[in-house]
Amino acid sequence: MLRRLATFPLLAVSLLMASACATTGAPPGEAAILQLVSDQTEAWNRQDAAAWSKDFATDAAFINIVGTVFEGRDEIQRRHAGIFESIFKGSQSQVTVRKVTFIQDGLAIVDTTHEVTGHPGLPPGVQNTEPGVLRTQMRYVMKAVDGQWRILAGQNTDVKPRP
Repeated sequence: MLRRLATFPLLAVSLLMASACATTGAPPGEAAILQLVSDQTEAWNRQDAAAWSKDFATDAAFINIVGTVFEGRDEIQRRHAGIFESIFKGSQSQVTVRKVTFIQDGLAIVDTTHEVTGHPGLPPGVQNTEPGVLRTQMRYVMKAVDGQWRILAGQNTDVKPRP
């Protein structure tokens, strides 16, 4: 009996130490993905198409809110430079990451909500979700390449106003 009592405190301390040392934070890579999204949001708010597009893979595909497919980082950058000079000139974006799903090591699906304000116009067929606010749902497929996350594919869909 005495031997059991002496073992119990050692076992309890070992369990506490193991749980204190275990990582309870986000999965590896999630912090870098969140930083990428934050950096991209800041680039939008500066109207900097090069910085906004820099984390796309060179052969990435991006589908915009009206269904147009942009092929490759260069086209993604060029088309965003155009919207920063026109319909989204001076706009500001607030992005919320809703979910990061790691489908295997180094491969993630990232779902975000964007709220864009201060835009002087919108693409044909797109309406503000509520007065002065365009809300969109963005989905990215990201891959870790040489220690950096790259966007392989993205799709942005506008949220329709409620009737």
